[in-house]
Amino acid sequence: MAQGSLQAALPREMYVDDQTWQVERETVLFGQWFCLGRVDDLGLTRQDRVVVVDVVGESVLVASDQQGRLHGAYNVCRHRGSQILSPADHDLPPVACAASSLRCPYHSWTYGLDGRLLRAPHTDLADIDLDEFRLNPVAVETWGGFVFVHLSPERATPIGEAVAQVGRTLANYGVHDLVTGLSLTYEVGANYKVILENYNECYHCGPVHPELCRLVPAFAGGGTELDWDGGVPHREGTWTFTTTGTTTRAALPGLTEEERNRHKGDLVYPNLMLSASADHVASFVLWPVAVDRTRVVCSLLFDATEAASGGFDPSDATELWDLVNRQDWAVCESVQRGMSSRSYRHGWFAPMEDDSLDIRRWLLPLLEGRS
Repeated sequence: MAQGSLQAALPREMYVDDQTWQVERETVLFGQWFCLGRVDDLGLTRQDRVVVVDVVGESVLVASDQQGRLHGAYNVCRHRGSQILSPADHDLPPVACAASSLRCPYHSWTYGLDGRLLRAPHTDLADIDLDEFRLNPVAVETWGGFVFVHLSPERATPIGEAVAQVGRTLANYGVHDLVTGLSLTYEVGANYKVILENYNECYHCGPVHPELCRLVPAFAGGGTELDWDGGVPHREGTWTFTTTGTTTRAALPGLTEEERNRHKGDLVYPNLMLSASADHVASFVLWPVAVDRTRVVCSLLFDATEAASGGFDPSDATELWDLVNRQDWAVCESVQRGMSSRSYRHGWFAPMEDDSLDIRRWLLPLLEGRS
């Protein structure tokens, strides 16, 4: 539905109704590649490691075997359904622990890190097809130093399709080789789609982000004609997202001359947003918790050599990003509260918010025929 140059946004129930959320969770979030974060931050760069991760209410195991290959499975024993490993505290980031196998604490059924059943005490396995008793699989892939899981592996398309666009946009930033300099975690009282839609437009930048607009004046212009593929230029004399617009850190190797003075951004649906400056890349992993709550982990990624130097200090970037993030989360929470009003039916996107319509273009075909 359109009215003049305005395009209708998604209907109210897709942001506030719990039954609609359950359908979307099952069909969309469990049917797409879901980002868990950085391989090294999860502790999966080491061999014989396993990490327990909560993916929108489903407990998942991701393991790195003796050869460093990654495997994924539901955290559910095939015997009686006990969880094999206890979930981590939600207040703490998931980190892998050492493990050479996976033993269920209930009856000691034991599995390999690849999910194969190895032992079932007091049970004759000689005439049993052990493949029938593997842990239920979860697909695992990596891209750019990030781990992705797919909870419906029988429906998984190649990860390359999901990351094709961002791979082109950020091809020169060496995202795979960057390391986390600092992470910030936020609890946001908003549906994850509200956060994605906000990220996808700069119509709000002038009113909401005055400090950011001083660094990138084009952001204050209503978001029209911003060249995200080529990058958006900084104000003369500034070239990165810090409090001053400069830093003592060198630009990332491999950038073009234009990229050294411009800002780029892109995302991978449903839950990874990337914002690239000349000396660092900010990643945002969204963890939908409920229809109206999302945990956001913002990690600032830097050149490994730079981060290992004795004088490394990311506080100039951290200060600006924390300010901008909190401005975004406050307005997203305001949107969520407004959408909960009985007067709200659906919103509208102005022409300069066309990229936000990507949510609708991406989501509705996935939900077609579901109820």
